[in-house]
Amino acid sequence: MRRIVNILVWVIVLFLAPAAAFAADGGSGVGSLGIGAGLAVGISGLGCGIGQGLTAGNTTAGIARNPGAAGAIFTPFILGMVLIESIAIYGLVIALMLQDKIG
Repeated sequence: MRRIVNILVWVIVLFLAPAAAFAADGGSGVGSLGIGAGLAVGISGLGCGIGQGLTAGNTTAGIARNPGAAGAIFTPFILGMVLIESIAIYGLVIALMLQDKIG
């Protein structure tokens, strides 16, 4: 647990270092927008991957326990996957909006 916290602290420090460098010389903050765009896509992709993995795993387990319910489980499964994927699309839209501010 301590190792994970240590890694997270260093990741946060490395993400904030470019922002501090731009703030020191009065830069335009372009680096911060780029980091924000990358984080928007990365975090939304990570969350969606975890959500889709849990959804698919639990659906498969439910069908394995009761194969007769496969038809009733399939529609909510697809609907859930679509809603989870929409979060990734929102992250991409936010990243593209931030990238538009850069250029």
